[in-house]
Amino acid sequence: MADEPLRSIGPIILLGSPGAGKGTQAKRISARYEIPQISTGDLLRDNVRRGTLLGLQAKNVMERGDLVSDDLVCDMVAQRLRQPDCARGYILDGFPRTAAQAAWLDKFLSSKVFDNSKGDNSSPGNWLPIVVRIEVDYNKLSLRLTGRRTCPTCGRIYNIHSRPPRVDEVCDFDGTPLIIREDDRDEVIKERLATYERQTRPVAEYYKAKGRLFSVNGDLPVDEVSETIFHDIEAYSDGTAGSR
Repeated sequence: MADEPLRSIGPIILLGSPGAGKGTQAKRISARYEIPQISTGDLLRDNVRRGTLLGLQAKNVMERGDLVSDDLVCDMVAQRLRQPDCARGYILDGFPRTAAQAAWLDKFLSSKVFDNSKGDNSSPGNWLPIVVRIEVDYNKLSLRLTGRRTCPTCGRIYNIHSRPPRVDEVCDFDGTPLIIREDDRDEVIKERLATYERQTRPVAEYYKAKGRLFSVNGDLPVDEVSETIFHDIEAYSDGTAGSR
């Protein structure tokens, strides 16, 4: 019997503060539906590395110490979403970062290139993105981040509160003393969480107003979070979900 065709899922945007588990869930979504995870940071580096027209423009901007403009980032995203591996869906990582980018994305996906006729599930460009926000209690986020320890040799990550090494502050695999990354220090974490909240709130509000924002309790066990996200994605792609 022939294998069942992989279902079309469409565009997926994950929102989640540092430590919310967004990276873990993105990898699980990508594996389950066999769709690419598209990082704007990776896109930018790839275009610069390959010396594309957009990459050269971005390189000139960065060499001046300026931020790459929305127009340049959006053009890179547009090129990437037209690639064949995005035909059934994709996960956007790090985009959109602003309400203006979210509005651009909706317009782009509703354009003639991506005719917004949701009744045809053959191409996920035919509908607008589902947005899943992973919510975690602030105190639990703080424990996840401040308790994180990293092995500088093999890169394995531990958490002294939830997944400690067998010997305190020492890697189980190579015996290397574990370190606290600069980003995981308490004062840095507080600023990262505050910055995330400031930057992400307008994006979340944009999608909430559109009825496409789904909130998931990230305090649940990882597998339960995954199953909830899978359910929301599939219900949305089938046209049977309402935002929450």
